[in-house]
Amino acid sequence: MQPISQIADALGLAESRIIPYGKYKAKISLEALADKDGGPKGKLVVVTGITPTPAGEGKTTTAVGLVQGMGKLGYRAAVTLREPTLGPIFGIKGGGTGGGKARVLPEDEINIHFTGDAHAVASAHNLLAALVDNAVYRGQIPDLDATGIQWSRVTDASDRALRDIVSGIGGSNNSPLRETRFDIVSASEIMAILALSSDLDDLRERLSQIVVATTRGGAPVNVASLNIVGSLLSLLRHSIMPNLVQTQEGQPALIHAGPFGNIAHGCNSIIADRMALSYADYVVTEAGFGSDLGFEKFMHIKARQSGLLPSAVVLVASARALKWHGGVARRNLEQPDAKAVAAGGPNLAHHIAIIRGFGLPVVVAINRFGPDTQDELDAVQNAALDAGVAAAVEASGFAEGGEGMTALAEAVVGATETASTVEYVYPLEDSAEDKVLALARQIYAAEDVSWAPEARRRLRYFESQGWGNLPICMAKTHLSISHDPSMRGRPSGYTFPITDIRASVGAGFLYALAGRIETLPGLPSRPRALDMDVSSDGEITGLE
Repeated sequence: MQPISQIADALGLAESRIIPYGKYKAKISLEALADKDGGPKGKLVVVTGITPTPAGEGKTTTAVGLVQGMGKLGYRAAVTLREPTLGPIFGIKGGGTGGGKARVLPEDEINIHFTGDAHAVASAHNLLAALVDNAVYRGQIPDLDATGIQWSRVTDASDRALRDIVSGIGGSNNSPLRETRFDIVSASEIMAILALSSDLDDLRERLSQIVVATTRGGAPVNVASLNIVGSLLSLLRHSIMPNLVQTQEGQPALIHAGPFGNIAHGCNSIIADRMALSYADYVVTEAGFGSDLGFEKFMHIKARQSGLLPSAVVLVASARALKWHGGVARRNLEQPDAKAVAAGGPNLAHHIAIIRGFGLPVVVAINRFGPDTQDELDAVQNAALDAGVAAAVEASGFAEGGEGMTALAEAVVGATETASTVEYVYPLEDSAEDKVLALARQIYAAEDVSWAPEARRRLRYFESQGWGNLPICMAKTHLSISHDPSMRGRPSGYTFPITDIRASVGAGFLYALAGRIETLPGLPSRPRALDMDVSSDGEITGLE
């Protein structure tokens, strides 16, 4: 690793604009954006994927490797990523910093605590919960009792025991007694706000608009009315600054904010992207999970709010993922089966259609794994080309680093030269029901939508408050295009069920829940935490 001052200098950042956190990571002052105001801007490339499988597809590895490949070609490139969250690290996924020879460093620090942003978000979220409970206990908000509180608490651990709880038990000293829940930190509206804010003033305004409760008369209670936005801002004033680290080959990596793609909008911060675009020729960012989740939300929420439009999109696919969607069991994914790859082709074609539906050029990155045969790789490429992509290129970043990504880098740079006009799936002025129906039909390949009675009642209330023109942030499984993780490939002709809907007014979207989606993950039968340790020289093991 190079000292972080050298990474900043190579990017063009003045020394006075970075705040080092040790030798290899730093915060970037927001003043660095003003230094480049009005200057040339780089091109933005979004990396997304087909429907994820239990085997993993390697989007982060591809994003990092692509930037390293661009570096090999002589371009000034940077990668912008979300911050890993502790729940998946100690649960199912392990580390979230790429893999093999396409990683961001220092991966142990990035994965564990980093610069404290997630802790700050959790502290602000839970402080707000405590202040709201206290205001109800003290009777400080007229016509509000515990049944009207909507603000839950958060934890950064996967813990199914906290999904539905009763708090305030033990008598009047411990009230207000109420049913509530915990969410994962990455699902916090404050995390979404951090990722979508443009500066401190915007962060303050968004925090003030958070709706935490509803009075018995139906009036919303927001943070501004409680006069506590200053205390929340005091916990987040450093967290709004993006974090600078480096790829394994020395390119700058800006890692900032960590909303999940299946239960939030799944993209890193607007500030990090703008910062990188002000200093680099090409910026590669990742949208969480498949194009039906993170990428769709990138376009309808992040791009619409920020004006950050991609010049090209990279769709990550693999032979083993298509075999999964072609019906192969996980234990057999390493066995050669080009016919199963072809059978999984409709899933790839659907994701290509989603991206092309936004009017953007698509390059498919065929992420190579050791057991892949040439017949399988050819089957992936043929399925991609038949679906109308600009190019479908093998990617070997894990095994070869930047050297194995130069062909993909050349294809992506070429795709960014293609003129495009962005089109959205729905206009904001449509009703929320029409927006959900448009997403269900065009993104999730459903025939119709069903609404649970309570979800429809909530929606009517949101519309009465003037929130119906907000975009939709769909919370659904990442393991299927549909709401049902057992439906592989490209399901169609089904009814898409909305079981609940919430309003994230500060973040600027309505948050619909489809099927049995949980906002606090549980631990698997064998958590990754069991494989982690610290060596005698202080190094974390088991993160890979």
